[in-house]
Amino acid sequence: MIIIRLIFESFRFAANALRMNLLRTTLSLLGVTIGIFAIIGVFTLVDSLEKSIKDSLNFLGTNNINVQKWPYGFGGGPYPWWKYMQRPYPSFEEYEFLKENVKNAKGISIFSVRGGITAKYKSNSSRDLDLVGAVYGHQDVYEIPIEKGRYFTPQEDQAGRNVVILGHRSMKELFQDEAAVGKEIKIRGLKYRVIGVIKEEGDSFLGAPTNDENIYMPYKSYTKIFYTGTRDGVESNITVKGLDADIGLVELEAELRGLMRKKRSLKPKEEDDFALNRPEAIANFIGSTFDVIGIAGWIIGGFSILVGGFGIANIMFVSVRERTNIIGIQKSLGAKNYFILFQFLFESVFLSILGGGIGIVLVWMLSFISLGDLQLQLSLANVALGLGVSAIIGMASGIIPAAMAARLDPVIAIRTQ
Repeated sequence: MIIIRLIFESFRFAANALRMNLLRTTLSLLGVTIGIFAIIGVFTLVDSLEKSIKDSLNFLGTNNINVQKWPYGFGGGPYPWWKYMQRPYPSFEEYEFLKENVKNAKGISIFSVRGGITAKYKSNSSRDLDLVGAVYGHQDVYEIPIEKGRYFTPQEDQAGRNVVILGHRSMKELFQDEAAVGKEIKIRGLKYRVIGVIKEEGDSFLGAPTNDENIYMPYKSYTKIFYTGTRDGVESNITVKGLDADIGLVELEAELRGLMRKKRSLKPKEEDDFALNRPEAIANFIGSTFDVIGIAGWIIGGFSILVGGFGIANIMFVSVRERTNIIGIQKSLGAKNYFILFQFLFESVFLSILGGGIGIVLVWMLSFISLGDLQLQLSLANVALGLGVSAIIGMASGIIPAAMAARLDPVIAIRTQ
């Protein structure tokens, strides 16, 4: 009951301070409001940007390891590109060797991508498409949501049949209102039968590739058009999807390294002539970049919060002085020191949370502003962070005035006018 009484009286005194000294209190809380707005605003922007960028990188897959010629250029050190130039591209023979021998994998695929492709159907054409040659197991590694028709069969994959799966853009531009499945299109002068259409994904943030721009065909059909696996040809990538039980893909990475070194007959002292790349390395690099921006947000908002803390402390000192007589009466009627202490401390915290809450509401209102493909989302974690920081600032600002009020002599306090 005493806690409820403390909270009720603290709210009453805080509301009275707002009502009686509206301008003074508003100006004092402005610092906390601006500080929380700056911090939570920056965090909301950073979280939204990071989520949008990572979502746009979904085409790289998750829980995968890519066997490639070039390592990703993240890590901050020098990038000796001249050394990687001499490396061979991953080949179809190496894919078959890994498929036969790798144990810690859920799926494995080899694929190659060539951009700037034009597809034709009758008098219609669709330009600047990405042609993807992939094996049947590609669907086990990457998500390919088929809306109409089907994926190609193992027999079509092995025989290199001239069949394709269209992305949404090429389907719309080529067939408009016609049904695409079962029709024939031309790519580089060759006829291909459409067996499926991929569900529309829409534009991604920063214009990252999506399945809307892709046309899929069996890998062996693709090699009829383009050379792969040679220095003068189109690069092929081998991607292996790890098991969920393999935390960090440690076992899969070690197994792939051993199998690739064995296949390429590398001696123990020779360094790898291939790269095992992880898509999450890009996400981690992006995350570390946004961490720096988050620190900048703390610094910018920290100064405003500091000023706001001084403002709240000023309000509390004035409140103690104005209510000294009331404090004396409360003590003479039996109020304990801790009751007076918590009364003023709760009032300080309430005022600070009020200022922080206003800042959070401003950030929430900002999230309704259209920023193109970027969608601002105020998370519950950021709301809790803002209110938590406000509460801490309120406690830090009110502890000294509250302690002074608790130590007042009741006789002297009653005589104070």
